[in-house]
Amino acid sequence: MTHARAADGTRLFYSVEGSGPPLLLIAGQSNSSRWWSQVRAAFSAEFTTIVTDHRGTGSSDKPETPYSTRQFASDCIAILDDAGIDQAHVYGTSMGGRIAQWIAASHSSRVDRLVLGCTSPGGPHGIERSAEVRKSLAQVDPMKARRALEELMYTPAYKGPFNTLGDPRMPPYAKKLHLFASAEHDAWDVLPSITAPTLVVHGTDDIFNPTANAPLITERIPNARMHLIEGARHGYFEEFQDEATPLVVDFLQS
Repeated sequence: MTHARAADGTRLFYSVEGSGPPLLLIAGQSNSSRWWSQVRAAFSAEFTTIVTDHRGTGSSDKPETPYSTRQFASDCIAILDDAGIDQAHVYGTSMGGRIAQWIAASHSSRVDRLVLGCTSPGGPHGIERSAEVRKSLAQVDPMKARRALEELMYTPAYKGPFNTLGDPRMPPYAKKLHLFASAEHDAWDVLPSITAPTLVVHGTDDIFNPTANAPLITERIPNARMHLIEGARHGYFEEFQDEATPLVVDFLQS
């Protein structure tokens, strides 16, 4: 197993697969690198893919200290350093897209092309999910809460696999730290400083992270492009991979 060391000494698991230009794939909140397992092979056919377990998930350390999306971004840079990669394409979805915003803004020389999927600028400018959605996820019955999450991630037509419903190995405190990190994200002021060519992707039926965030980000980042996937929910990259993966590959190779 391969681990990098973060600036604070936290051990961070990552794996490298495929060949071609490097592509860093960044998972969502409370999820490990398993998030990408359904689609990674298609990317690895064209790129050298790097996937990671966020601190608090998977085979990475799980320190009981405050987390932030900026810290997760620094963790990603530590992984690229450990892998000997000077510059990579970066594709982040959900909270991974929030992390990717900081990488592109704070470490611009490390990013070739940037893809931001189903994400938000955060802060007062971001469009929050509704109170009804938050209530559905906070149900006491864990099975009902899981079912609510499935419905937010996927359409009724999708029968699995379900790789985006959280890392079951996470301790409760780590889940809370991930939640706080995502909720406190605010990259609005730095988005105009992003210089990497950027593609923003979102499902038209995403109410978990409302679709209205996509044009906000697109308008905020110079020369960014936007693509909305019709009928897709938050897990567009998995359920609608036949459309989403070629879209991203074409952008990264253009």
